[in-house]
Amino acid sequence: MAKQKVLVTGGTGYIGSHTVVELIENGYEVEILDNLYNSKIGVLDIIEKLTGVRPKFYEVDLRDTEGLARVFAKNHYDGVIHFAGLKAVAESVEKPLEYYENNVGGTINLLECMQAYGVKNLIFSSSATVYGEQGEEQCVEDMPTGRALTNPYGRTKYFIEEILKDVCVSDPEFHAVILRYFNPIGAHSSGLLGEDPNDKPNNLMPIVMKVAAGEISELSIYGNDYPTPDGTCMRDYIHVVDLARGHVCALEKIGREQIQVYNLGTGQATSVLEIIKAFSKASGVALPHRVVERRPGDLAIICANAEKAKTELDWEAKLTVEDAIRDTLNYLEHQDA
Repeated sequence: MAKQKVLVTGGTGYIGSHTVVELIENGYEVEILDNLYNSKIGVLDIIEKLTGVRPKFYEVDLRDTEGLARVFAKNHYDGVIHFAGLKAVAESVEKPLEYYENNVGGTINLLECMQAYGVKNLIFSSSATVYGEQGEEQCVEDMPTGRALTNPYGRTKYFIEEILKDVCVSDPEFHAVILRYFNPIGAHSSGLLGEDPNDKPNNLMPIVMKVAAGEISELSIYGNDYPTPDGTCMRDYIHVVDLARGHVCALEKIGREQIQVYNLGTGQATSVLEIIKAFSKASGVALPHRVVERRPGDLAIICANAEKAKTELDWEAKLTVEDAIRDTLNYLEHQDA
């Protein structure tokens, strides 16, 4: 049986690159499309070192419809995994039009190209932010989405989910799997692959890494007056390798229904302060931190119920926050070497 050929948009990014490694190790032929806005071309060398395979790479922005068409014209893909997009909550509040143009507009271009070239399977990188303020500690897939969303980033993910539903109605042969992520952290166990953003880091772990490395003087905790045990925001932190494996499971099961939605998380929420303390304990390095004003758009607690993914995809998170911190420290040591 021939290998399935998969295009991964945003495949040199943090989650995308880890997913590419898992796909190759599971026998898929992978090609990557990325504009390198927030990733580095050197990631291809690392993927090759880890897997023995160097994926074909196209430096194309999804807003470049001609460049996108050229990629599809010369290839037949069995499916697309779509990661490419801007992803900083606070930045989306400051630059909403940029987020709508890039995330929603870019996805529409991708879908039009898939339609034109007969590619019928898409796995979409969505987010738990589509749930908004639910008043529940755990998010379940059949909860209403799009209500009380607190930031444009979350709205772009919600709008794309709705677009995918409409595309499925219009084309009975089109299949989509929507994966709602919680908070990815960690790195590949080799220490070679991890989170390394080009711009100012927005996620907690890369900021923690930069404080530990002395590149940033202190960590800002955005508010300590949330309705949580220690007052800081609580998130469902999932190891990036578990998350990557979830995409392989989704690809293997795609097509059973026209559109499927799954949470990918651990079901356990950890606070910002707990992460700081755990990192300090594991590293032996005290992390200077101070409380500052809340960020616009942040929710108090977001946590997954991932039972559906366990039942239908045969997937569950197996790695812990401690595993993620260990692998992050290993990645940091390799960066210093």
